Amino acid sequence: MRDDLIKDLLPSHGEAIDPQELARRDMRKKLPKRFYKEARAKLVDGAYVLTLDGKPARTPAGQSLAVASKIVAEALAAEWDAQTEFIEPGSMPLTRIINSAVDGVAKEVEAVRAEIVKYAGSDLMCYRADFPSNLVAEQAAAWDPVLGWVKSHLGARFVLAEGVMFVEQPAESIAAIADHVAQAEAPLRLAALHVMTTLMGSTLLALAVAHQHLSPKEAWDAAHLDEDFQARNWGMDADAMARRERRWVDMQAAALIALG
Repeated sequence: MRDDLIKDLLPSHGEAIDPQELARRDMRKKLPKRFYKEARAKLVDGAYVLTLDGKPARTPAGQSLAVASKIVAEALAAEWDAQTEFIEPGSMPLTRIINSAVDGVAKEVEAVRAEIVKYAGSDLMCYRADFPSNLVAEQAAAWDPVLGWVKSHLGARFVLAEGVMFVEQPAESIAAIADHVAQAEAPLRLAALHVMTTLMGSTLLALAVAHQHLSPKEAWDAAHLDEDFQARNWGMDADAMARRERRWVDMQAAALIALG
């Protein structure tokens, strides 16, 4: 075995082996090093382009990394500026969503719309607990007003069910939701709506955020009502909490794009 490889894998003589540090060291080897000094958002031909040391940044497929919103562009530049010695994609939710929109969603607009609408057919808020009574009450208090808004503002009435038994929603309601999803014409906004939908398991909550009926935090809390109820009664493990915190970061990024 080469000496340099031994040095990388094993601690020096007399040190205790730290598996977590070895894992972090291995991860750092796979990450690209930061190659630029500053990231900025520059207005070019009506769009804000991410520049790295003055040069336009590009997506993995070679497209311009540009957005229409100045707010989103500045947040994107801040995301790149926040990188340290290595560029860590896991800490760059805006970059991931924008790359996905430019390289993927733009080519599959109808398929992405269809998937968002499909979520509405089995939306989280339509499936209610039948016990215990305090959970039933909490679901009604948090979700019924949203469904009322969906009916009055989006023109869609949804049928409720208890437990996990599938209930088919009225075809006219699904069609109304499809019309509103289609209003997200820009691939980036559509990508953001898709991210929010999949993170929360609810097209209706995602639309409520996009229409500014709910704040991102209000929608997030509504989507995790059952989980929070169980945590209050039985506790939540640290791994589950860490996953939720990571997903919340992605939710915030998607909401910024949707509202920006």
